Amino acid sequence: MNQDSEANAIELRVQEISQLFNTLDPFPFRERDLDRNAEEFIVGWAQELTKKHPIRIIVHLPAKEAAALKAGELAAALTRYFDYRAGVTALDIHELFRVGRRSLAIGVGVLALCLAATQLVATQFGAGPIDRFFEESLILVGWVANWKPIEIFLYDWWPLARRRDLYRRLSTATVELRSLGQDNGR
Repeated sequence: MNQDSEANAIELRVQEISQLFNTLDPFPFRERDLDRNAEEFIVGWAQELTKKHPIRIIVHLPAKEAAALKAGELAAALTRYFDYRAGVTALDIHELFRVGRRSLAIGVGVLALCLAATQLVATQFGAGPIDRFFEESLILVGWVANWKPIEIFLYDWWPLARRRDLYRRLSTATVELRSLGQDNGR
């Protein structure tokens, strides 16, 4: 095993495998949600790992627990959970873009009305400081109405896309069980 892939590992130590999962979840083991603290720990560490190498999740637990559980069962449970979270995050991105398109339509409509209103103000009041004040105010309101869609399309979706991609990487992580006390060459 090379040092880079060993460094790209998330290591957890638990006394019982059930500590990783939400015990209130009534579904069978492979379909349970991760415990919120376990998810935060795994995701937090995964964010700091390099993207060059695949992620490995190493779970240290007592020999009795390790013998009772196959790594494949835990890997399947983690794969299912992180795949599900990636799907939910992809839906969040889709919803954000839907809101952005609707906001953009409203914003462009408000901007068009404000520009039309500036023409009306110019013809009604002529050229003067009050006319200029209303024209500039209407133009400003029109652009402010486009602030949210611009923010959505330029900035808001990036963190969600990064989170989705991280969940996808975690769903393909290799899961390894190690008995506590097993040093594996360390």
